[in-house]
Amino acid sequence: MTEREKMAAGKLYDPFSEGLTERRTLAHRLCLQYNQTTEEDEALRKEILDQLLPHRAPDVYLQGPVYFDYGEYITMGKGSYANFHFTVLDAAPVTIGANVFIGPNVSLYTPVHPLCWQDRNPFLNPKTGVVTDLETARPITIEDNCWLAGNVTVCGGVTIGAGSVIGAGSVVTRDIPPNSLAVGNPCRVVRSITDADRAANHPEWY
Repeated sequence: MTEREKMAAGKLYDPFSEGLTERRTLAHRLCLQYNQTTEEDEALRKEILDQLLPHRAPDVYLQGPVYFDYGEYITMGKGSYANFHFTVLDAAPVTIGANVFIGPNVSLYTPVHPLCWQDRNPFLNPKTGVVTDLETARPITIEDNCWLAGNVTVCGGVTIGAGSVIGAGSVVTRDIPPNSLAVGNPCRVVRSITDADRAANHPEWY
């Protein structure tokens, strides 16, 4: 099993082998280039994203700045939007559905380091001659029509169900069912979102 295959399978892997370092370096450079553009640089932004985020729908919009580890392991669906300072450490697949609203300073973290320092600290890999460490990665899925408010953190292994809203500042450490309003650290479901929440039922909002 290659290191990339171990990474995809959620096993301990060496993140400094088999071209992983080179891809991260490229992704970080592309992020820097994107972050130096403005909304008026549509053609240049598209050119950069074609390399950085190849698995995205054509109408995905990233306000920027963005910070991705690989980019190629992120999928974003039609009509999804991310506000300022969107950070994704995508060692495992990150799947973002259609029409997902992502507020400022949202972070999605798939890597997981060992709990014991003896397993976590850097060491010299005798096979490659490179100082490295070991980590695992767990996928993140955000289903269609979700809204993640500002400063939300989503940890690896989490699925957020379709239509859910995650309150500002929440840290999501476990799955959230569809159509849920969830808040807090750790994030917990407050209640279900129902038709009673439709704007048409709240004339005071108009």
